[in-house]
Amino acid sequence: MPGELLIDRPAAGVLRLAISNPVKRNALDRAILAAIAAQLTTLDESTRCVILTGTDGTFSSGYDISEITAEDFAEEAEKLVAQPFCEALAALDGAGVPTLAVLTGSAIGGGLELALSCDLRLASDHIQLGMPPAKLGLIYSHTGLRRFLDAIGEPRTRELFLLGRYVDAGTALGWGLVNWVAEPHEVETHALEVATQLAGNSPLSMAGNKRVLRELLHAEGALDPDVEREMLSLRASSFQSQDLLEGVSAFMQKRTPSWKGR
Repeated sequence: MPGELLIDRPAAGVLRLAISNPVKRNALDRAILAAIAAQLTTLDESTRCVILTGTDGTFSSGYDISEITAEDFAEEAEKLVAQPFCEALAALDGAGVPTLAVLTGSAIGGGLELALSCDLRLASDHIQLGMPPAKLGLIYSHTGLRRFLDAIGEPRTRELFLLGRYVDAGTALGWGLVNWVAEPHEVETHALEVATQLAGNSPLSMAGNKRVLRELLHAEGALDPDVEREMLSLRASSFQSQDLLEGVSAFMQKRTPSWKGR
């Protein structure tokens, strides 16, 4: 059964999008990702701020690859990551209004990148944030790695991705992965305070400043086209690898993977 995106308006000018896939700890499937992209690309003038959050005590556990069969894994996993996920990220990047990720629960893998694609992040102080590609045999996208480099710098990005680290909310605050940390019972109140303040600011200023920031970051992160093609090919090769299939199988079976290096 696919997940869904719950939508409400908790305050004037504030649109809240809540990831709901409780059986899979809010894993990101096609339905959820497509709904995020659709909502963000059809905002009306009454929306001045968007909150992106999760339900049932979790923000998101990342891509939903649990139901992809071994025979179809390489093709289907790459399709999930390449199309609907990238479209959701692009919609967050391109939104003309400020976006606030409210992490009432853990944000892992693609879920963490989704949160990092928002302008600001508020986290409950009991959560974990992590990037497990190294534990799965996945080569992460160069655009995703660039997003982390821009946010937390090279040393922390290397630590997060090469160790496959999970960090607590306090560490995430120190690193710059999140902007604020609050007690669990205060998160929603704090979120609405921040969202209301954002919604009350000049929409002209919000859209303009976001555009300038986006272009500055894009200029710093631009790659030579030949190098970019090589990065895309390298990532695609990991979807065809024995290691990724073994890593995902080991994760599902809760065992130590037996890597082949190919």
